[in-house]
Amino acid sequence: MPIQDLARSDVVTAAPETPVAELAATMDEEQVGSVLITNDETLAGIVTDRDLTVRVLGEERDPTGQTAEDVMTDDLRTAGPDAGFHEAASLMAAYGIRRLPVCEGDTLVGIVTADDVTELLADEQQLLGDVIRAQRPEY
Repeated sequence: MPIQDLARSDVVTAAPETPVAELAATMDEEQVGSVLITNDETLAGIVTDRDLTVRVLGEERDPTGQTAEDVMTDDLRTAGPDAGFHEAASLMAAYGIRRLPVCEGDTLVGIVTADDVTELLADEQQLLGDVIRAQRPEY
């Protein structure tokens, strides 16, 4: 399965100069745990709810003076839209990341999260369970 079939294309983005308070409000409003930071459509970084906790609150920084650029992770791992599910899951496991941006060249086209992968696997397990139940004798 190509990762583009699983990736969400309605990615929440912000500019590097966005204040961290605005990022937190956006995460709350959009019910997401991250905001991808872009320059136009080019991916520059990611800010997660954990980044806000650790890099702002944990380091006792004044959040009023912090921007996305100050707290974002900019050493990102990404996958192409044609990457396979296994390749994407392997990248996430190898680098301990819960969110994998999907890029076509330098252009951001989507994101796959650990929650998305977990939901897909649960759906597949349910289907296998249905097969097993259909083939076993009734109790």
